[in-house]
Amino acid sequence: MILVTGGAGFIGSNVVADLAATTNSPIAVADAVHDDHRRANIAQHNVAEIVEPDQIVAWLKGRGDVEAIIHMGAVSSTTETDVDLILRSNVWLSLALWDWCTEHSVPLIYASSAQVYGDGEQGFVDDQSMDALARLRAITPYGASKLLFDQLVMREVGMGRKTPPQWVGLRFFNVYGPNEYHKGDQRSVIVKAYPDLAAGGPMRLFKSYRDDYPDGGQTRDFIHVQDCVDVIAWLLKHPDVSGIFNVGSGQARTWLDLAHAMFAALDREPQIEFIEMPDILRGRYQYATEADMTKLRDAGYAKPFTSLEDGVGDYVKNYLAADGAYR
Repeated sequence: MILVTGGAGFIGSNVVADLAATTNSPIAVADAVHDDHRRANIAQHNVAEIVEPDQIVAWLKGRGDVEAIIHMGAVSSTTETDVDLILRSNVWLSLALWDWCTEHSVPLIYASSAQVYGDGEQGFVDDQSMDALARLRAITPYGASKLLFDQLVMREVGMGRKTPPQWVGLRFFNVYGPNEYHKGDQRSVIVKAYPDLAAGGPMRLFKSYRDDYPDGGQTRDFIHVQDCVDVIAWLLKHPDVSGIFNVGSGQARTWLDLAHAMFAALDREPQIEFIEMPDILRGRYQYATEADMTKLRDAGYAKPFTSLEDGVGDYVKNYLAADGAYR
C-alpha cells in the first residue's frame, strides 16, 4: 500500500491519479474530504482507504503493508498566520512520519517548497548543506515551516543517524493545473483569471513596485502539476536517489508570458490591465523565481518539462473550458 497524505489536495490528488493508473498497489489517502472539490479530486480513482489527517500516526501503528509514504499534506497558505497550526501540520507531523519511515524502513517523499528561498537574495540552488540552509530566510510562516523541516532532516543526516531507506524533499515552484479548484486565494492566477477572460474581459496583473521590473515583467518558474507527478513517479522507481531537490521548469517566465499563453489558448487578442498589489503582499512579494534544476538532472531525471504555452493550453482547453474538469 502507498500512503499519500494530502491526497485529496492539489498535487496529492494528481499523484493519486497517476498511481491509480500505473501501479497495482492499493492507495490510502490521508486528507479531509469534507468539501465537494476535494471529494471530486479523487472520486474517479480507486482509493482503498481514507484517513483523517489527525489519525495518520494512529493508522500507521502496527501496519506492515505500507511500501512508501508520499507526504504532500500541509497547511500551504502563504498568508496563514497561525504558527501553532502550521508547526503541528508542517513540522511535527512530518517528523512523526520521518521517524515511522525510519523505524520501518519505508521510503518517504515529502513536499518542501520554493518558499524556503524567501525573497531570492540567496538564489534558488537546492544546496542541502547546513551552511546553505542557515543562510536562507523564508518570508512567510509557511515557508519558514518548510525550511525548518528541511533543516531538521539534514541535521539527522549530517549526524549520521538512521534515516528512511529513501528520503526526498521536493521544493515545488509555481505549480498549476487541474484539481486546484479548492484552494481559494491560493489557486493559480490561471484558474482565477479564466472566467473573466472566457467572458471577454481583460487579464489583470499586479503592477511592479521596483524600477528593475516593468509591470508584468516579474518572473516565476511555472511548472505544470503533471511534471511534479512525473518526478515523484521517477523517484519511486529509483530508490537509490535521496536528497532535497528543486522541482520547477528551470526557466523563468514573466506574468505577461502567462497572460499571452492564456489568450492564445482562448484564441483571443491580449487585453491586459495592471492593478495595485494588496498591502499585505508588497513586503513579501517575490519578484523573480527560477529553479536551478542541475541537481535533479545530475541525479538522472531526464524527462523534459512542459513548456508554459503547452501547459496553459492543456489546462485551459481540457479542464477549465470543460466546466473545471477533474483529473
